[in-house]
Amino acid sequence: MNLMFIYFMLFFFSGFYVFLSVRKHLLLILLSLEYMVLSLFFLIYFVFSLYGLMNFFMIIYLVFSVCEGVLGLAILVSMIRFSGNDYVFSSFMLC
Repeated sequence: MNLMFIYFMLFFFSGFYVFLSVRKHLLLILLSLEYMVLSLFFLIYFVFSLYGLMNFFMIIYLVFSVCEGVLGLAILVSMIRFSGNDYVFSSFMLC
């Protein structure tokens, strides 16, 4: 169990590192956030399967993560239509 937990934490913190280090493009930020959400989902699945708990919470978690991804893509598409690129700092200059 400890080795799997270490792997899941490694997956999460590698996504967190990419989130902190790559701040130029919004698409890369969204991909790193989705990677962190996916690693947390695998951690929740692993813990729930260990203790035999209900899997209903995982379905709710997946629904919210999909909604978060769709919202991020909608913001990305509207930003590209408005400014022509997905640079994060160019969108802050417009505000």
